[in-house]
Amino acid sequence: MRPSFFGEKLEVIRPLLHVVTDPVLAGGRSHREIAEAALRGGADIIQLRDKNLDLTRLVEAGLALRILVHDAGKLLVINDQVEVARAVDADGAHLGPEDLPLGQARELWPRPKILGASARTEERALLLEAQGADYLGVGPVFGTKTKENAPPAIGLETITRVAKAVKIPVIGIGGINAVNAAQVIRAGAMGVAVISSVVGAHDVEAAAREIRRALDEAAGFPLE
Repeated sequence: MRPSFFGEKLEVIRPLLHVVTDPVLAGGRSHREIAEAALRGGADIIQLRDKNLDLTRLVEAGLALRILVHDAGKLLVINDQVEVARAVDADGAHLGPEDLPLGQARELWPRPKILGASARTEERALLLEAQGADYLGVGPVFGTKTKENAPPAIGLETITRVAKAVKIPVIGIGGINAVNAAQVIRAGAMGVAVISSVVGAHDVEAAAREIRRALDEAAGFPLE
């Protein structure tokens, strides 16, 4: 049985490690190869993100990942595409500010399915919570080059303010690695989402494990 991290019954027993796949950073490795290694390293959630695949191939990739991720007892989230998430029967979908409005997405994607959204400010976070978001990706916390024309870093102070303002989990994203991940948890986030520090690493499993250890240590969770 997969764990319930979000929703009305929040069961977060350790900080969440959310790994977002990215074919550009993967160095020729497939979404499956990245996901397999990240899961071995301690990832709780795999988010399928690929801006270049057409819908058919994205669904195919999602179906393959769903089996892999569910066999590991973890969660699969699809980036941007609610229709793909539905076709794949994923656990969740994550929407950015330029994607389908959250209220409409919630109608298409009713609970217990997970719906995440991106926020940079307290005001936006509160609005998304009211519209039905189950968690918020807040960032970029630190400077990042993963996205072109990325907005300025919001800093740890914003993580703290947003985490205090909303009742749903806050996941820090943007420029997070094994060195600074603990700071994000101590600032009030329930987890971190990472891309380049894991997907772009030579050893994806080891990179994920280093961040997993930093998160657990910051939260006082027993280290394996």
